[in-house]
Amino acid sequence: MTKAPRTRLRIARVTAALTAAVGLLLVTAAPASAEVKSTCGTYICVATAYQGRDYVQDITVTTRDGLPGTLRAFVGDYRGSKANVSRWRFVVNREIRAYPRLAVCGGLDRGGRVIENHCVMIP
Repeated sequence: MTKAPRTRLRIARVTAALTAAVGLLLVTAAPASAEVKSTCGTYICVATAYQGRDYVQDITVTTRDGLPGTLRAFVGDYRGSKANVSRWRFVVNREIRAYPRLAVCGGLDRGGRVIENHCVMIP
């Protein structure tokens, strides 16, 4: 008789965990209409999710060597920086007008020096 309540409890826990995992995926996933473009430089890789030509959702900057530094992201009037990480996702969620193309950029600073700035061009 004690086996049935344990089984139900286990099923409830598994169901709750799966529901939470699916909910997390839905919250963090980009909308279906978003496009992603990325490129790498010598020291960093920059990726951006965008919609159309003017709306930037986020910018992800990653160091290629895996070592931390001050990562920066900039596009239009948006400027963001994060220190002592090797990868960071900057949430922009802005419409930024640029003609003819929009440059979405990331940068890496180490020891107070600019190591590299690299840009992704959105058509």
